Amino acid sequence: MSNRFRNSQPENLLHVATLGRSVGLKGDMKLNLFTDFPEQFIPNAAFMLENGKEIVLLSYNAERELVHLKGIDTPEAAKVLTNAKLFTTYEATRERCNLSENEFFWFDLLGASVVEGEMILGKVQEIERIGVQDYLLVATDGALVAKGLSATFLIPYIDHFVLKTDAAAKVISVEGGLDLLEAS
Repeated sequence: MSNRFRNSQPENLLHVATLGRSVGLKGDMKLNLFTDFPEQFIPNAAFMLENGKEIVLLSYNAERELVHLKGIDTPEAAKVLTNAKLFTTYEATRERCNLSENEFFWFDLLGASVVEGEMILGKVQEIERIGVQDYLLVATDGALVAKGLSATFLIPYIDHFVLKTDAAAKVISVEGGLDLLEAS
């Protein structure tokens, strides 16, 4: 999730989707996902809007990217919610989304120290998806910035660079990160 979305979201909630235009005569709406976990859009799942109002999903058609919400049964009612952002809690995300081994939620990696050997390169400030690849946006450690290196740099989140991720300890061990920093 990039900063452009985080700046407008309620505290302690994750922006997971935005409602799009009304489709059909029964109040169905397009659903634009901002998550890698569409499985959380299950019947009776509750989400929050920016204004704090809770909405409940009745159905989600992943193939057509359509959602039907409880109490929204007409195109006119749906149009009121066009462009509304859907939020969920970290806890609900952990409950509804299944991670495979060596997969992590982005929010668990934010703030993690990026280390190469014994050197701290910085902390993960953001995670950006460029094309199909995820990149760690690292805020460079102050001591390295004082030596004239860039204040931020990107590290592709691939095996070539990322050796080990310990989300619980908030530490990501990398190889070649210093080279990327120096080239930034």
